[in-house]
Amino acid sequence: MSSEILSVLEYMEKEKGIPRGDMIATIANALKTAAQKGLNSGQELRIDINPKNGQLQAWAVLKVVDSVSNPRTEIHIEKAQAVKAGAVLGELIERPVDPSSLGRIAAQTARQAVMQRLRQFEKDRIYDDFKDQVGNIVTGTVRRRERSDIYVDLGKAEAVMPAREQVPGEEYQPGDRIRSLLLEIENTPRGPEIILTRASPKFVRRLFELEVTEIADGTVKIEAFAREPGYRTKLAVTSGDPKVDPVGACVGARGARVKTIVRELGGEKIDIIKYFADPREMVMEALKPAVPREIILDDRNHRIILKVATDDLAIAIGRKGQNARLTSRLIGWRIDIEEFKAAGDDPRGNAIASLVRALGLDEAMAGRLVDMGINSPGAFEGVVPEDLVGAGFTAEEAQDIIGRMNKTE
Repeated sequence: MSSEILSVLEYMEKEKGIPRGDMIATIANALKTAAQKGLNSGQELRIDINPKNGQLQAWAVLKVVDSVSNPRTEIHIEKAQAVKAGAVLGELIERPVDPSSLGRIAAQTARQAVMQRLRQFEKDRIYDDFKDQVGNIVTGTVRRRERSDIYVDLGKAEAVMPAREQVPGEEYQPGDRIRSLLLEIENTPRGPEIILTRASPKFVRRLFELEVTEIADGTVKIEAFAREPGYRTKLAVTSGDPKVDPVGACVGARGARVKTIVRELGGEKIDIIKYFADPREMVMEALKPAVPREIILDDRNHRIILKVATDDLAIAIGRKGQNARLTSRLIGWRIDIEEFKAAGDDPRGNAIASLVRALGLDEAMAGRLVDMGINSPGAFEGVVPEDLVGAGFTAEEAQDIIGRMNKTE
């Protein structure tokens, strides 16, 4: 049995990296527990394993008494003195036990304990190996797909990329190499679970940190970030050195740096802009090449109303509202984009406003007058109350309108 124990100790130490002392304690405790539940039930045992040769020794721990009531835990003083000279009443002595008497069940239990300790050690090792890599980019091989989740072999462990962390449109087959961000390690009943992501904005941010040395050394800082995975990313950057252009540093010579990141992201578009603390300047920068004609800021509700020319409307909003959404996330304000209409672009509205100002009418009544062709105070010439009644106004409304008109003359 000692040779078997020694081979187990050597294998665990060399192949699995489990310290020999750790495995000795595991085996000894398992043998002791199993023996106390089996043939040696009720007996207190001490088990020792020699770390050099794997030799197993066992002792029964007995109390010295002058009248034995339980032979499994007690020993008569005469027998005790034969085992240990000078033994006295009440003393605990150890009597050697043949290890083979511990039983087959104890051996099986020890084997199970070894396997359980091995699994636990591997779980602990996975956690220790990867806990410091959270937030870093890792490379692995796609092993399989289960439902919509992708399982990736990282060499020392297997990781999972849930569907929510995958980029729409990207497809991977078993054997494909894949780069992703180690998002987190979740402790589950089955052990630590490594979660990967390619959809998180953190993945793109980390790619820029690896590709752009100015970001890595802190000269250029990413102040704001917004992403729709697989479609477009917007990031706003600043520079701590006036000699360094933050946008140019991220783009690189002839776009080399940003092209590398775009290739890694499968062609996802990336907009890099200069960061401004003022929301007005920031929104103008973020919407380029569209140029807002009018910007209305609602500081209380963190809302921006943008009015852009008809030709710029589609550019400002973007495909399915994508540009507007990303700009809103980037700035942190709600953005509403409207078509800009210059003075004179809305004849009816201008006519209503003119009647409201001149006669003090409400907009609804002024609108009814405009609809019947009276679009200015001068158009009232020759109009009598009966004409208004015939157009749907009540007699009181007609008299009121004509009276207001007469006062302005």
